[in-house]
Amino acid sequence: MSLDRYYLLGRSGLRVSRLALGTMTFGTDGAWGAWGSTEETARAVFDRYLDAGGNFLDTADLYTRGTSETLLGKFIAERGARDRVVLTTKYTYGLDPGNPNAGGNGRKNMIRAVEASLRRLGTDYIDLYLLHTWDRLTPAEEVVRTFDDLVRAGKIRYAGLSDVPAWYAARAQTFAEAHALTPFINLQLQYSLVERHIEHEFVPLAQTLGMGITAWSPLGGGLLSGKYRPSQGRGEGEGRLTTNDAGSQLGLFTEHNWGVVAAVEKAAKELGRSMAQVALNWTATQPGIGSVILGATKLAQLEDNLAALDFEIPAELRKELDRASAHPRPFPYKMFGDAYQRQLHGGTAVGDKPVGYTPPVWTGNPAIAG
Repeated sequence: MSLDRYYLLGRSGLRVSRLALGTMTFGTDGAWGAWGSTEETARAVFDRYLDAGGNFLDTADLYTRGTSETLLGKFIAERGARDRVVLTTKYTYGLDPGNPNAGGNGRKNMIRAVEASLRRLGTDYIDLYLLHTWDRLTPAEEVVRTFDDLVRAGKIRYAGLSDVPAWYAARAQTFAEAHALTPFINLQLQYSLVERHIEHEFVPLAQTLGMGITAWSPLGGGLLSGKYRPSQGRGEGEGRLTTNDAGSQLGLFTEHNWGVVAAVEKAAKELGRSMAQVALNWTATQPGIGSVILGATKLAQLEDNLAALDFEIPAELRKELDRASAHPRPFPYKMFGDAYQRQLHGGTAVGDKPVGYTPPVWTGNPAIAG
């Protein structure tokens, strides 16, 4: 249950835990208020995460209308942990009704937002600053140059993108590389056994252009948390998805997804692990994933989640999970599969690099590298 093994995020020198602590529900204000945590509970979750060796913290100015940032800054100061943690926050969403320049991805809002976040967090720099959501309007060039300005000004250390189209991320990264500007080291995207669409474009994009992916909602909005078990009746759990039929409204209660939940339940039983641990383990060990964001609102949830990397999913069980959660490949991705690609090479076996071409680098005990 220790997180004291750290890996580089993307093509950078930034060391982060494979399990990050999401603080979206720190506080009881705003849209998440009904599911938020009191300051006392939030502090207990924060302290337990740090005590386990975790160092990767995620928040945003939107979360609980700024309360998340305020509490997180307070907790970090109380622990004297500013230099130890990797502090991540995000901007995009407008919190000033009627003011179009207090939202979106443009330079004016980014600079306004970073200054406001710095005040709430009680710090003079942010380790990793992310564009939260694509606004469909702001040119990628403007976003890249403004991130670079913030790095040069010492306001932020690294930059990343969250919830943007793959083509936009590729354009932004290529522009940064071409003009020797601050590159993006992180893509924050939704990914789980019930949401695998990023595998088509984003995973190869991140691997090729040097961006580590941090996965949000790795438990599928709570569907894979263990509160919903097909063996005990569908949708009869006590989680938030059954409240006002939220699971159906979010499109989670589908035949396909119930098949995924059943596969996770079966694997958990065979491994003697919780369903949440199996789902988190699968997500964290998929290609391109640098870290997985935990969203615990109770200390007991966090305790369970922290053990998600203390075991390996056997190959056969992983194949069953892969099969249960797979979707048909849309055009043109089926043309990039092994069977089709063999036709391009005259039926010969062609690969990128041989095994061992780039041996793993690990400064700790190789026996526990994991």
